[in-house]
Amino acid sequence: MKTSTASTLQDETYDTLRHWLMLGRWLPGERLKIRQLAEELGVSQMPVRAALQRLAAEKALLNIPNCGVQVPQLTETQFDDILENRILLEGEAAFRGAQRLAATERERLLQLCRAMDSAIAADDIKGYLDANELFHLQLYRASGSPLLLSLIETVWLHVGPISNQLHQDLAVWKTMNDAHHALLDALQAGDADAVRRAIEQDLRTAGSYLRLSCRPG
Repeated sequence: MKTSTASTLQDETYDTLRHWLMLGRWLPGERLKIRQLAEELGVSQMPVRAALQRLAAEKALLNIPNCGVQVPQLTETQFDDILENRILLEGEAAFRGAQRLAATERERLLQLCRAMDSAIAADDIKGYLDANELFHLQLYRASGSPLLLSLIETVWLHVGPISNQLHQDLAVWKTMNDAHHALLDALQAGDADAVRRAIEQDLRTAGSYLRLSCRPG
């Protein structure tokens, strides 16, 4: 059975908005305007509306009566739950990936790590987040588990909106690539357990700061 054009457009719109949400395109509490998004994507309002409702059904967005769709504001308890699940899932993906990475993939991780260094030096949060996402995806895809990667990306939906605030504290911002350097050292040494620990440290370091942006409770 052929997929209809409308269905394909809805899926493409959903994938784009989902990716933007993971990358922190919008801040917590921000309202998403269907007309504005439709114009930005060059599509009608219908696939945008369908995509936003789909993301709301996944709890990645909130439906506010008479106000439309809004980016959630996490509580500290919600954030703690998300962080612990990220550590479990991403630590395992990193451990598996470390044992399967090809030489070209290791070189790509090195290039992305350098890109993050440059982004931090330039105070370029978007450049950092883009390279950071690719760095983690490169490692996790090597795990050989599409299901594990899908679960990780689903969790990312919930923390993307607060990730833009990583650069607000200069002292914290300057350390954001330290764990990635440690991870590359562990890869060079062939120590998959140390790669797992580096990912866990990366998540905890960023998490301890991002938690400050969450609501009490």
